[in-house]
Amino acid sequence: MTLLDAPAYNPRRQQLIERSLIAGGVLIFSLVILTLAGFITGHGWLFSNLPIEHRVNKFFTAIENKDFATAYGLYQNDPKWQEHAAKYSGYPLARFTEDWTKYSPVGPILSHHVDKSVSDGTGTFGTTLLVATTINGDKEKRLFLAVQRSDGTFTYPAPHVFAY
Repeated sequence: MTLLDAPAYNPRRQQLIERSLIAGGVLIFSLVILTLAGFITGHGWLFSNLPIEHRVNKFFTAIENKDFATAYGLYQNDPKWQEHAAKYSGYPLARFTEDWTKYSPVGPILSHHVDKSVSDGTGTFGTTLLVATTINGDKEKRLFLAVQRSDGTFTYPAPHVFAY
């Protein structure tokens, strides 16, 4: 076979190439749409903040149900915290319960809605995630929790807030 000899046309191979290109284009387009949709809706690139937002949602649900032991475990990112409560003697459950009932800045928490989250800090996804939550349906009663990406613990009040 010389350089000027063309290979025989193979319609099956051509169809495979065309379908592969179309599938690749659809995949890339879908990835771009998912990336932008997550960012625009306030849930992080590719919705990367959703797992943390779900933890914050569970936290506020536990507060609403007055299940402060579960809420404390979520706050400290340690569901088995009762097995080694001395580790958290600097911020014990009794103080946590007072902070979220008696001294709550928004009063009793009867309902909530996790609205949006924003990455904070350095790196691609930040070191901290700030999660905004509307309390009792009142837009004036918004709480911002900071969630450390390194260990999953919550911090309240958040170091700063954001407008949305």
